[in-house]
Amino acid sequence: MTAVRYPLLVEPLAIADGGGFVAIVPDLPGCMSDGATPEEAVVNVQDAIAAWIEAAIELGRAVPAPSAHLTLAAE
Repeated sequence: MTAVRYPLLVEPLAIADGGGFVAIVPDLPGCMSDGATPEEAVVNVQDAIAAWIEAAIELGRAVPAPSAHLTLAAE
């Protein structure tokens, strides 16, 4: 399977929420992961993307394509 690159939003987490960073995939509702560093959050969210897509396919739901305007902004 060819890797699909979804745009990500990476934001710091509040200390009250454990600190670190969260990577959010706006095109895939509810798809996110965290890490101690922004880079770790980005690596970790790749597994979340794969799991999100796998679950969508198993449920017979459409898998949205990456947003073109966000992809261009992220490159």
